[in-house]
Amino acid sequence: MIKYNPKTWFSLIFHSYSRQVVRLLFPALVFMAIYSLLAAYLVLEVFQWNFKSTTAVHSLLGIVLGLFLVFRVNSAYDRWWEGRKLWGLLVNNSRNLAFKVASYLPDDHEARKYFAVMIPNFVVAVKEHLRKGVDLKALDLSEIGVELEGKEHIPNYISYLLHRKINALYKEGIFTGDHFLVLDAEMKMFSDILGGCERIKNTPIPYSYSMYIKKFIFTFTITLPFAFITDFGYLTVPIVLMIFFILVSVELIAEEIEDPFGKDVNDLPTEELSTKIKSNVQEILL
Repeated sequence: MIKYNPKTWFSLIFHSYSRQVVRLLFPALVFMAIYSLLAAYLVLEVFQWNFKSTTAVHSLLGIVLGLFLVFRVNSAYDRWWEGRKLWGLLVNNSRNLAFKVASYLPDDHEARKYFAVMIPNFVVAVKEHLRKGVDLKALDLSEIGVELEGKEHIPNYISYLLHRKINALYKEGIFTGDHFLVLDAEMKMFSDILGGCERIKNTPIPYSYSMYIKKFIFTFTITLPFAFITDFGYLTVPIVLMIFFILVSVELIAEEIEDPFGKDVNDLPTEELSTKIKSNVQEILL
């Protein structure tokens, strides 16, 4: 995730991310430049068509396309923001669980280390699970050995191990019934957060909607040169490229932020949040 000052206009206008978008779109921009130049050459030089260009149709279509893109970006941003709220809850819930466990356990009890390891393990497992799957090397296995090997849903199993430990301490009389109920509510919140993140990850924008937006942008831009050629001549090429770049860039932004748990520059800072949670939890429990 990029950290920036929204008040520094100059640095935002010339930020390196713009160059990254240009590099990503470069093949499509080259295609549109060649296509527009060829269309202008054929109309002006080869066939010498003397028709009247008009932007009226594209102006009307542009209003509809703008509404679609606004809805597209808003839908994607809602997913990004919901993901951020869920990770904010994960930060708070991890701290709350650590506070309560630390308060209920004696200062020298061996279970303090177990929770200091396993709570951050859960957070890291959620982060990796929302990407390409959990690599056990990313976890601290000092308290559980090989127990996670072969498990399909690692964060879910770590949640089970935490709950099992809480139940064992309750049976030993370390935790009272009131303690157990309080900690059980915190563990339920872990499951709710995980489920909310999985819902965002596994439920993309409906296929037909995403497909229609792309078809609409393609149709709009591929016919755009003919709205400018007779009035602007070869200036049609930069005009079409500018409009194409703006429209496709908006769609790219939506595609990037609708899945906010990856490693793209606009995705959530889950690495940083995981490190912060681990530091906070271990400070409380150890």
